[in-house]
Amino acid sequence: MAGYQLSVCAEMVFLDLPFVERVKRIHALGFGVEIWGWANKDIDALAATGARFTSMTGYLSGNLTDDDEIQQLLQSAEASLAVAERLNCPALNLHGTGLDNKGLPVKPVDVVTGAMWLKAADTLRKVAQLGERAGRTFTLENLNLPVDHPGTPFALAADTLALVEAVKSPALKMNLDLYHAQIGEGNLIELIRRCGSAIGEIQVADVPGRQQPGTGEINYRAIARALHDVGYQGTVALEGWASGESGAALQQFRDHFTL
Repeated sequence: MAGYQLSVCAEMVFLDLPFVERVKRIHALGFGVEIWGWANKDIDALAATGARFTSMTGYLSGNLTDDDEIQQLLQSAEASLAVAERLNCPALNLHGTGLDNKGLPVKPVDVVTGAMWLKAADTLRKVAQLGERAGRTFTLENLNLPVDHPGTPFALAADTLALVEAVKSPALKMNLDLYHAQIGEGNLIELIRRCGSAIGEIQVADVPGRQQPGTGEINYRAIARALHDVGYQGTVALEGWASGESGAALQQFRDHFTL
């Protein structure tokens, strides 16, 4: 038996249902639940579903490198921690920069300088300190540049790994998104082995199309075996669209990660 737990992003499935009903449906099917931004959601209603929330976005605005934006990031991370406590959600997700509602960087970056790297690491240390005090973990997600998130700094899994290793805090881990990594880097099983204990969460969707495992080119059955072999004990979350009926897509996801 695998030691990891399966979760599903409620933003991308059962799209015909109100958001709280999506959460209830995912929970009823035996999965954990993930959400993106919390500012537009009824937190009390979400908490009342009894769902097991595994991850949520950990900031509302700001970025890792600009002084005024850093303050926004830290303030909204602190506010996000309060929401995470209400939902009993252990992990809060970050990106290399603030993203708009289309997933594009609010402030696109062409060249990431050494000074930006140092500032990002310093900001993440401060974020990790917030997480340590609250007993929760922030995760830094890799993104792909060619398809979904052009202009995002610190986008590769190699970048997020370097920052997590530089901070050296149990409250900052990688959100290793294998959909993004396949587009940006490939060699996924070796990437999992390289990242090892730095991984706080795995997110999945197939390539191309960002749909459930089994709809594209990634051998997710081999990924599941690799995660088992390295002793991964965390969450594997489907952050992808359903190719057809959402319930069937979630079953296909479960089938690919059942050993």
